[in-house]
Amino acid sequence: MTAARRWTLQLLAIALPALLLAAPAQAVVSADTPTALHNDTDGDAEADRQAVGREIERFRSSSITISQAMAIAEARHAGATTADVSFDGASDVPVYRVKTLHNDRIWRHTINAATGELVGGEAALPLSELDHEDRSNLAALGAIRHRLADAVRVAERAASGKAISGGLVRERGRLSFAIVVISGDDLKEVILEPPGARAR
Repeated sequence: MTAARRWTLQLLAIALPALLLAAPAQAVVSADTPTALHNDTDGDAEADRQAVGREIERFRSSSITISQAMAIAEARHAGATTADVSFDGASDVPVYRVKTLHNDRIWRHTINAATGELVGGEAALPLSELDHEDRSNLAALGAIRHRLADAVRVAERAASGKAISGGLVRERGRLSFAIVVISGDDLKEVILEPPGARAR
């Protein structure tokens, strides 16, 4: 999930025991102390903080939520499911970048964060052109009952905020949803492991 990696504010992993009856996942991480991420390419932490602050302000002023952006993209192809979503406030017009899985293709959509309109059409990439790990992750996504939208709802409630990005990550053979939530002035990362998502 590239959007989560580029954040330079503090990320906090949140433990989610059986918090909600409808929880699509089981938490696999425990609470940690906040860790400041640094950009290895330049040492200007203050400029990084300001850039992230501007992006967060643009996100807060958007009228379309991440859940709405996913629903808009999924509605383009009946039966599609979201594999990755992120807010991009660096472009002229803030947008959500949504990748959906449908009919052995990854569809890339850009959704205007103010209007919900599709920007610039859509692009499709056949799964056969992806590497083995990505194909394996997407096959697992298609096989599990819960969706990224479910994980976003759980993460927003658990972190008391609004999700700004989400997607699939695989660590130590486990496929999980990683959701970044804005809670107050903090960014929090919530990791949820959907049932049935273990390595095959």
